[in-house]
Amino acid sequence: MKLARFTAGGRPLTGHLQDGRLIDPAGVAHDPDRVQFRLPVEPPKVLALALNYNDHAGELGLTQPQEPALFWKPNTTLLPHRGTVIYPRGAQFMHYEVELAVVIGRDARRVKAADALDYVGGYTVANDLVVRDYVTNTFRPPLRGKGWDTFGPLGPYYVTADEVADPHNLTLTAHVNGELRQRGSTHDMIFSIPELIEHISRFMTLQKDDVILTGTPKGISHVRPGDVMRLEVEGLGVLENDIQEEDEGAEPIRGKESREGEWDGR
Repeated sequence: MKLARFTAGGRPLTGHLQDGRLIDPAGVAHDPDRVQFRLPVEPPKVLALALNYNDHAGELGLTQPQEPALFWKPNTTLLPHRGTVIYPRGAQFMHYEVELAVVIGRDARRVKAADALDYVGGYTVANDLVVRDYVTNTFRPPLRGKGWDTFGPLGPYYVTADEVADPHNLTLTAHVNGELRQRGSTHDMIFSIPELIEHISRFMTLQKDDVILTGTPKGISHVRPGDVMRLEVEGLGVLENDIQEEDEGAEPIRGKESREGEWDGR
């Protein structure tokens, strides 16, 4: 089932997608293009994975890690579908990363890989945005590069695990202003979802609604204020966010619900 949290008529609602409409608990149908989406889940914590695709490591000139390269994604980064991403003033190279996001369905501690998918509640689409300027050996784990407010869009839907036959065989794509910039498959992940859950739950408890971002394939490129990103994971929906330049004199924009190297210069 595709579930959504949204606001319509000034009321926060939950619903499921049916025949292209969002059906709320009272049975009222809503047009997804006319509601304000909220985050699909409210995760206690968000863990993300760097370099989980060989081709992405290659485009950065880095080698495959020997174990999962984890970092925190602060909850202040989280942004819903159609929220506005803020471009940090002075950033030289900021890019999107389309990712499959795993939502934990129940608390997990010391889980074996063979049992790990039983602990997955569902999936959603994630954009693990980063200012690559700050992802250097000095700033690892890359919190300064990836921890900016609005740098963690999620959504639009929470797709329950029973709807996804094989999470390791999904196509990922990223379009910027209608141009295809990134394409890959979850088949090419270095560390699978069960391996990630086993590794993480060995040393910390994964709680219900925790989110794990599973990495991105090759295809990063620069984005700028005014750009619109449309990220899709096969069967899960399309996550869309525009980009606006930071106004240092303004309050931080949190979820406005409106609509090391040489790079290619896009």
